[in-house]
Amino acid sequence: MSPASQTMLSRFAVVTSIFALVMVGVVAATQPDGGGSSAAAAAPVAVATSEFEISPSTITVPKGGSIAVTNNGTVAHNVAVTDTALKTRDFNGGESVTLDLSELEPGTYELFCAVSGHKEAGMVATLIITDGSAASAESAAQTDGSQHVSHADVGTLDPSDAQAQRINKEMEDAMSAGVKTFLEYAGKYAAGELPVGNTPLEPEIEADGTKVFNLTAAITDWEVSPGNVVKAWTYNGQVPGPWIRVEPGDRVRVNLTNNLPISTEIHWHGIDVPFDQDGVAPITQDYVRPLETYTYEYTVQDNPGMGMFHAHFHGQVGIVNGLFGIFQVGDVPLPLGRTVGNVAIPADLDVTTIQEVPMVLNDAGVIGLSLNGKSFPATQPIAAKEGEWVLVHFFNEGLQGHPMHLHRQPQIVVAKDGYPLDSPYRMDTLWVSPGERYSVLVKAEDPGTWAFHCHIVSHAESDAGLFGMVTVMIVE
Repeated sequence: MSPASQTMLSRFAVVTSIFALVMVGVVAATQPDGGGSSAAAAAPVAVATSEFEISPSTITVPKGGSIAVTNNGTVAHNVAVTDTALKTRDFNGGESVTLDLSELEPGTYELFCAVSGHKEAGMVATLIITDGSAASAESAAQTDGSQHVSHADVGTLDPSDAQAQRINKEMEDAMSAGVKTFLEYAGKYAAGELPVGNTPLEPEIEADGTKVFNLTAAITDWEVSPGNVVKAWTYNGQVPGPWIRVEPGDRVRVNLTNNLPISTEIHWHGIDVPFDQDGVAPITQDYVRPLETYTYEYTVQDNPGMGMFHAHFHGQVGIVNGLFGIFQVGDVPLPLGRTVGNVAIPADLDVTTIQEVPMVLNDAGVIGLSLNGKSFPATQPIAAKEGEWVLVHFFNEGLQGHPMHLHRQPQIVVAKDGYPLDSPYRMDTLWVSPGERYSVLVKAEDPGTWAFHCHIVSHAESDAGLFGMVTVMIVE
């Protein structure tokens, strides 16, 4: 058969297939109760996602229908229906997907984003499936309200509009309530009444000077925000795990006991260790299986460093859900006697006596958008007296970069990944990418309560007020 004949036959086959499909559609449409019902033919209901909202907040779909979801945000989202197998793929900003809801019976359901931490950040909506009757439609209209205006759409209203005033009052009340709760939690932290992460882990010191640390990985109930208690993956029952500090050249032994339901190990992120201690199963070691204990032993580097420790096996679950901690070698050298960004750093400033504040960033898992395992209003404030210096260490254990902004007080960036910078610099907003560590020197200059937060607005504020990656620096 000639190529031309093959082409002709291919075209004939395509035309025949299209004709057959059209005829099937015509027949179905003419069936009294066939597959061409009005419900099945109805256009998908439009839904939008963003950081961190599903709009509209109440979605009404006739039985047999579907929703067309568009991502108006900048990060990947999905949507799923609670207690069902219905779920879209992850889709990026600007993309749209369709979710078939035909298997759902009339009733009320929860629609949410199943990306780790997004539901907790507010990506939840009510899904109503109607049976197509007039009574059902009327009931749904009363539930979601044809007059409903979301907080995101408040700009479409006139300042004198009652809905605008209602929405504004709701936001003011939510913001005020959150700040009040934050102050209450701050008092409890100061009194030692609440569990925290980053607690210093004191070693056992053997006769030859080896420093021995014991870590237990387990699932622990952890309060991320007021009333939001989650099943966190923890070291020694805390998020972040304990703060391990050693000196350059120390001999270190770490005994890891695995009480998790799956295997694990520890990777010493940013710390110079021998190949067989790097903690990447099954490349550098065997898995530490449930109820087993594994020992790491090595001599740390001769220079100061700021590192992290976390699981590497099944890290997309373990790490984001809390299985991380700080590993510090010595003290970060400071640019003493220098002026950086019009800020004079005293020549006699003693790094061993100033306040050091670790700030571990996360944005996923059950922990979600958080600072040191807590989400506002349960985050801890930083307190200092006017003229004092504070050394803040940023560690990003999340999936996204975060621009950390401290109001008014200058941040002098003195080290990157634990290594001192030859040319320190001043920033008011510092971008910290996943896996990065920065050390910043802060002078408490101006008395007051100053906001300290991620400057991606949706990581710090929602319609329910401040949340997530927000704390304050209190200068007395």
